[in-house]
Amino acid sequence: MAENEKLQIIRHSCAHVMAEAVKHIFPGTKIAIGPAIENGFYYDFDFPTDHKITEDDFAAVEKEMRKIISSGAEFVRKEISKDEALKIFADEPYKVEIINDLPQDATISTYEQDGYIDLCRGPHVATTKEINAQAFKLQKIAGAYWRAHQDHRGDSDRPMLTRVYALCFEKPNELKEYLEMLAEAEKRDHRKLGVEMDLFHLEPEDPGQIFWHPNGWTIYTVIQDYMRKMVRRDGYQEVNTPAIMPRTLWERSGHWGHYQRNMFITESEKRLFAIKPMNCPGALEIFKSRLRTYKDLPMRLAEFGHDVRNEPSGTLHGIMRVRGFVQDDAHIICTEEQVAAEVAKFCKLLKRVYHDFGFEDLVVKFSTMPEDHVGDLATWQRAEKALSDACHEAGLNYEIQPGEGAFYGPKLEFKLYDCLGREWQCGTIQADFQLPSAERLDATYIGSDNQKHHPVMLHRAILGSIERFLGILIENFAGNFPTWLAFEQAAVVPVKNEFDDYAKEVNEALLSADIRSNAYTSDENMRQKIKMITKEHKTPYILVVGENEKNEKTVSVRFRQNSGLEQKTMKLEDFIAYVQEKVNSHSTEI
Repeated sequence: MAENEKLQIIRHSCAHVMAEAVKHIFPGTKIAIGPAIENGFYYDFDFPTDHKITEDDFAAVEKEMRKIISSGAEFVRKEISKDEALKIFADEPYKVEIINDLPQDATISTYEQDGYIDLCRGPHVATTKEINAQAFKLQKIAGAYWRAHQDHRGDSDRPMLTRVYALCFEKPNELKEYLEMLAEAEKRDHRKLGVEMDLFHLEPEDPGQIFWHPNGWTIYTVIQDYMRKMVRRDGYQEVNTPAIMPRTLWERSGHWGHYQRNMFITESEKRLFAIKPMNCPGALEIFKSRLRTYKDLPMRLAEFGHDVRNEPSGTLHGIMRVRGFVQDDAHIICTEEQVAAEVAKFCKLLKRVYHDFGFEDLVVKFSTMPEDHVGDLATWQRAEKALSDACHEAGLNYEIQPGEGAFYGPKLEFKLYDCLGREWQCGTIQADFQLPSAERLDATYIGSDNQKHHPVMLHRAILGSIERFLGILIENFAGNFPTWLAFEQAAVVPVKNEFDDYAKEVNEALLSADIRSNAYTSDENMRQKIKMITKEHKTPYILVVGENEKNEKTVSVRFRQNSGLEQKTMKLEDFIAYVQEKVNSHSTEI
């Protein structure tokens, strides 16, 4: 048995133990479902109206769970008929609903431990003692509509249940390490640092939309300008497409039938329009605007397209998951024979970009045809083979994600790891044989045989959403951005106000050299200024200037805390050259 599979079984078994403990402590509670998830499990409950669980009850539940675990009760599996299952769970309405959805001749399995019986396919551990009593911890409580859709949209007509999340590992030290990581992650939370560093704010009345402040917008535009330079060097042309496009276009592209629930719809002159949730139809309309030949291909069209998606408000998370965002999007329109080379070229660019942001390790996932798809099987097989061949040409190993492709084509997903070992899915490239087809947007080019052909469209992004990627960067660097990304690269602080003029002179020289800096010439004392700059701005370099610096045209450089570098005095021109080298090399070191 694989280690991960074993851990999932332990977690699911522990979910049953938690359900039993909850039933003991809260009589009358109805149980729903309790799957294993990443790092633990959850269970959904319907508590009596007069006795609902709170986090204050966690200690009592954990104590009862340890008592059950220490009993060494066996997990006993039984196969029963649908009628038997309905009798056993007659007092459990959520289980009854699940059972009623099964065919009449279905064989149903139950698991029982310590007198507690649950509807479950299993498998489970042999006895409760295989669950380490010191390796689990109840974590949090959330609301969840019964049988919420897979995209996490709740159905407000269904009961709201109480979801209890728990962490669970095989060994206590694994739980300890994970809790330490969570504590560190909390310190780095981009929502907290976003406020402390005055980067952005979010308005409750305008969910999923970001109000960027000067500090945050500076970093945002640095990232965007960097990506603009990188794609231009890689042979892309930048375009821009309308924010609102008609229903007829979205119907032909297939998005109206497969993505409408995530689209904001508006009406004008008795016609329906949608605010674009993605940029691909617009890019193809540009391609179609004039006659193209095989000599025009591949055509690489980049767009920093502002998209809006109607995400459920309950799933929004800071700037990581929003409704309004900009993608570093691009669409490569090419022949089928060019797919492998274009994907390989893209992968090389992606690796370079991730390196410049300080990410070296990545995992590639290959997502194949989903159940909800357009196009025939033969076309999908050609698309998947083209993408697979491209991976081999690019020297990429990948893991298969069956059925996780986009509705129009298979895709590669690139997942990077931050300094805490957390996985983030950012980059993607998708091979689309559908959108340019005659059945969809009917894009064509004239081939070398003087005949019309439909191109392939590669949808690709490296950062994904710039907003989300910036959130990842905030947490990865804990706000201590490398010099090239910092919104304030240098802060000039005079020892006393009598040296304000020299501080301004230094600041002007830095600004002229395209170094983002500020001169702090307020009446606060030097210590107060440095404390504020260090805590709120996390500026890489604080330049202290006084009489000696003024007379010798130098600056006393204080490097950011934890950089490992000691304070040193430098000629102003030498400091400028030093910073410019860090910026131009995209170094992640101070």
